[in-house]
Amino acid sequence: MRVKLIILLVALSVAVGGCGFNFKQSAEQPAPAPSTYADDLIKVSQPALDAKIASPLVVKGEARGTWFFEASFPIKLIDDRGALLAQGIAQAQSDWMTEEFVPFEARLEFSAPTVATGQLILSKDNPSGLPANDRQIVIPVNF
Repeated sequence: MRVKLIILLVALSVAVGGCGFNFKQSAEQPAPAPSTYADDLIKVSQPALDAKIASPLVVKGEARGTWFFEASFPIKLIDDRGALLAQGIAQAQSDWMTEEFVPFEARLEFSAPTVATGQLILSKDNPSGLPANDRQIVIPVNF
């Protein structure tokens, strides 16, 4: 009975672990709609999804080195009406010349908005300007 339980737990673990999604894209595909989940490109540890935020907002996480250009990428905060509340630059905290994850940090200061919700938008730096190279991650936030 104990062996069957262990086998069942291992099988369940493998089944659950295999349910992930792969969001890799080739350059030929059009840019996706904004996503709140793209763990193969960027991981945001602060703020959490739907977190209640205030100024100054510190944004932390890790992004693939290919997300950066010259060790940075643009970041902005908008309210749900589309008004720009703040924009800035996320800076790599270590060597960004890699395809591995690189820690980043950004700080945004903004005035208290008049609405209750908004979005934090982290954009892949795209010096080419080509739409095929555009990517962004959108994180819903509460004020």
